[in-house]
Order: sequence, then C-alpha cells, then structure tokens
Amino acid sequence: MSAAPRDNAPNQPIPELICELCRLFYQLGWVSGTGGGISIRGPEGIYMAPSGVQKERLRPEDIFLLSDQATGEHDCQVVQGPTTGLKVSECRPLFFNAYRLRDAGAVMHSHSVWAVLAARLFAPQGGPGEFVCQGLEMQKGLRGMGCFDTLRVPIIANTPRESQLTASMGEAMQAYPDVDAVLVAGHGVYVWGRDWVQAKTQAESYDYLFRAVVESHRLGLPVGGA
Repeated sequence: MSAAPRDNAPNQPIPELICELCRLFYQLGWVSGTGGGISIRGPEGIYMAPSGVQKERLRPEDIFLLSDQATGEHDCQVVQGPTTGLKVSECRPLFFNAYRLRDAGAVMHSHSVWAVLAARLFAPQGGPGEFVCQGLEMQKGLRGMGCFDTLRVPIIANTPRESQLTASMGEAMQAYPDVDAVLVAGHGVYVWGRDWVQAKTQAESYDYLFRAVVESHRLGLPVGGA
C-alpha cells in the first residue's frame, strides 16, 4: 500500500504530491478506470492531472502546469506540460470554477460509488436536487459544520461532456456558499478547500457521510435531516 502524502514536507514538489494523492484515491475507489482528477494551486500556477489516464500510474512529469491568470475557464495557458501526448484534464473548467468563485487552493473530483448512490437517493430521476444529512460526527470534518447541524449539498444533472457542467456547477456553488462540494448525478462529486490538506479532509468526510446515509437507507433507517 502506498504511503500517505507527506503533509509535513512543505517542500515536496506539487507534481509528486498529486501522484501520491492519485494513488491513494485509487485505493479508495475514487479514480477507477481513468476517472476522477485532482488539481492544486502552487506559487507557479495551477497544477493538474491529465485526462483519460490511469491515475494510479501517473508520474510527476505527466502533470500539467497552467497559468492562474485566466479570466475565464477556457482561456488558461499551459505553462508546462508532458511531452507524451497527454491531454489537459476534461475537468479543467470545473476546477477553475472553484479557483475563481471560491479562491480554492486545491480541488478533487471523485467518481466514488457512494457519491453516485447518494445523488441517486436524493435525485432519483438524475435531475437537480439536494443531499441532506444531520447528526453525524463526520460533519465536523467540513468547513463551518457541526455534528448536529443540517448539511445540504447541491446535486446537478450530468451532461455528455464534463466541460458542459461548468455553468450549472457555478450556479450551485453560488447558491450554496457555505458548502465546498457539488454532487453530479450519476457521475461523482467535486470537493475543494483552501489547500490540499483541507480539500482531502473534506473529500474523505463527504465520502463517509454519503456512505453512511446510503447504508442507512439500505438498512431501513431514517436518512436525511430537518
């Protein structure tokens, strides 16, 4: 099993960190079959894993570096990229939503089955909706959330291309300013934070909560909250 990312190594190169995190997320079932992704903002710009590759096999030289001076999600400039014909992540405009609208330091995209089932539970037709839970200790892993608060996470409908989610994701982020996640029906979840540590902590906490609520429903226990 891969070692945990070295959050006590402040000089660790970001491309190396992204590769470590992708291996960890693969073990969690978040980036199976080339799905999912991760992006981290650094002093030089925005680092991003490539699209359509097996994330657990990434090497530091496969990571893209993009300018963070873009005025829109599609006009960012590739500062440095791999020479192996890899493509910039299809998630790029979704990641830039978090950078532009929330001043995020890192964004993670998971294809976790628990995120997919949680969205299906609260939006069974695949349309917009809202995941709700209350009274779970792991809510304390989320920004500004206590265990007895009611958590509400927006769900948006999926689209044929990931980039087509940009507008609906942005609208959901603006409608839920106190939440650092957006669920995509039948697809997965986007989670961000002020840095990679907070983003990872919140991504793990959300996944736990999604699983807890889905399993509660399976067992016939009450789900959701007030």
